[in-house]
Amino acid sequence: MLVLLLGADGTGLGAGGGRVVVGAPRPRARAPAPPGSVYRSHLVFERLLPEMRALASCPSPLMAPHYKKSGKRWVPCIRKRLTQSALPPSNGFLVIEANGGLNQQRISICDAVAVASLLNATLVSPAFHLNSVWRDSSKFGDIFDEDHFIETLRKHVRVVKELPENVSAQFDHNISSILNMRTKAFSSQSYYLEKVLPKLLELGAVRIAPFSNRLANSVPSNINALRCLANYEALRFSEPIRILADNMVDRMIKKSALTGGKYMSVHLRFEEDMVAFSCCIYDGDWKENIAMENARERGWRGKFRRPGRVINPEANRRNGRCPLAPIEVGMMLRGMGFDNTTSLYVASGKIYNAEKYMTPLRELFPLLQTKETITSPEELAQFKGHSSRLAALDYTVCLRSEAFVMTQGSNFPHFLMGHRRYLYGGHAKTITPDKQKMVLLFDNPDIRWDRFRHLMQDIRRHSESKGFGFRKHSGSIYNLPMPDCMCQQAES
Repeated sequence: MLVLLLGADGTGLGAGGGRVVVGAPRPRARAPAPPGSVYRSHLVFERLLPEMRALASCPSPLMAPHYKKSGKRWVPCIRKRLTQSALPPSNGFLVIEANGGLNQQRISICDAVAVASLLNATLVSPAFHLNSVWRDSSKFGDIFDEDHFIETLRKHVRVVKELPENVSAQFDHNISSILNMRTKAFSSQSYYLEKVLPKLLELGAVRIAPFSNRLANSVPSNINALRCLANYEALRFSEPIRILADNMVDRMIKKSALTGGKYMSVHLRFEEDMVAFSCCIYDGDWKENIAMENARERGWRGKFRRPGRVINPEANRRNGRCPLAPIEVGMMLRGMGFDNTTSLYVASGKIYNAEKYMTPLRELFPLLQTKETITSPEELAQFKGHSSRLAALDYTVCLRSEAFVMTQGSNFPHFLMGHRRYLYGGHAKTITPDKQKMVLLFDNPDIRWDRFRHLMQDIRRHSESKGFGFRKHSGSIYNLPMPDCMCQQAES
């Protein structure tokens, strides 16, 4: 007979006198997370560091002609696609408000040029929306050369810096009094001709705010050529930005003597707001959790705490949605064959917990530079507090690099890859990591260097094969300017 003794509180007394909870279910052991779910990159780094230190890459991949293709090459031919005829009288004024960071602003501006052409409207130099994330009060002329923009487009689209006095007076000198059409994203050519044009003819001016991605990608080829003219020729940076950016490029070339003046650039999206928005876990300690919660609340005010919102950091990492940490970028590039003689330019905002996360990357690439290290504080002073102007400096240095590395999808690499294709014979000369494959490697602290290196070089070769690309019907002209804005030409 089994006798169970109960204490006064209803718990049983075990054979050793200890209490046993009656009826309490045993806690289930948590199933191990699928491979690639957890950040263990620091453990992989510790294992592979001796081999990475010993890596000697000769010749440097930057010196090898990986991107050359035989036969015909692609060259810009925008003006062949554009008609040259006198502009008819204007139907009125188009006022738009560009929002977001530098390259989202570029999309808005170039799309506005295209829409103004469709409507035969006079475009007013776009205003920039000041938002809680970018916090940049720059005007159009602070970032771009406004006179050059107007002159380059004058045969195709009329552009004025501001509304004429008599038109402004009709709306009480208040832009907000102009009818806002509130156009949907990716609206078609027919929408503008059927809905917006009649109002423009009736009122003499219409406004579209916000104006981000408000024109469909699938428009006639001549309209896409006009987008390219605006993006690649009309939109050049203002003189202060151009002067400093050119100096930065020259300094990078001089610091790249070991690789024939060729340097690599990386767009590192590991700022606090990016890490917070991704809802990914790195250290996972209480300091990181508090910092990320605060950042999400500052930038998006309750968006991530709405009822029904499910956040799954492990799934995000497995699916390649987490920003690559600097340590992961360093290991990736070393595995791809870039050694410590590689001159590396890192384009970024303020890196989250930089002292900790940037140290391993600097150890692997001691020739690493940023806009803060390659310029003096006095040179950067005029751009401080203006994120779009600082991004323009990064954009120029990355554009002119021998190879570019993207680490997270965003407008910056999207635009830059298209611009590089436009300049470099149709090839983006860009490394686009397969993060879904890479997280499996970073989740294996026992991985051997030869296997890691082999898999990374496979990823690099696959990336290089994707450098050439042709825009499909619904694709973006800003990322794939072929064939709308480029033509094939026989190599000499």
